[in-house]
Amino acid sequence: MTGGIPPELGGLANLQHLDLIGNWLSGSIPPELGSLANLQELRLTRSLLSGGIPPELGGLANLEVVDLAHNGLAGSIPPELGGLANLKYLDLGGNELSGSIAPELGGLANLQHLDLSGNELSGSIAPELGGLANLSYLDLDGNELSGSIAPELGSLANLSYLDLSGNELSGSIASELGGLANLEVLNLSGNELTGCIPRSMYPSFSLYADDLPIC
Repeated sequence: MTGGIPPELGGLANLQHLDLIGNWLSGSIPPELGSLANLQELRLTRSLLSGGIPPELGGLANLEVVDLAHNGLAGSIPPELGGLANLKYLDLGGNELSGSIAPELGGLANLQHLDLSGNELSGSIAPELGGLANLSYLDLDGNELSGSIAPELGSLANLSYLDLSGNELSGSIASELGGLANLEVLNLSGNELTGCIPRSMYPSFSLYADDLPIC
């Protein structure tokens, strides 16, 4: 399948699942998809889509899955996505998104999986992400994030995978991360971190933090 996504799809009032994965779709995501009030899953990954993410998608109250990964989407993350109260899975990885991480994403109370890796996101890690009580997977790898690691991430009690590698994070490792009882993988490599690894974080899970000593 080639060409663009037909805006006429926005007229399919009863549509619940839209899966166009792995095509050669190009052009932008039609804002008309924001009219699919019953949509539960939107999967447009692995195509050639460009332009911004339509803020209209933030009005789809029944969405549980949004997968727009591995396209050429650019611009900022629409804060409107923070209104998707039923969202469980959000993957925007492998695009060209820039700007800061929208703090509104911290309001996605049911979110379990968040992947923003492989973009051009900058600024600090939004401390609001520490409010994602159901989050089990967080991947921010391969961006341009800077500043210290938000200690609020230590509140993510259900987190099992955390990848902050390949950014420009600095300062010491937040000791709060040592309290993540369900964590299985923590990747902090490829940053500008200093200091040492708190002993409480080692060796309870797989830890990648370059050559920082344990203290």
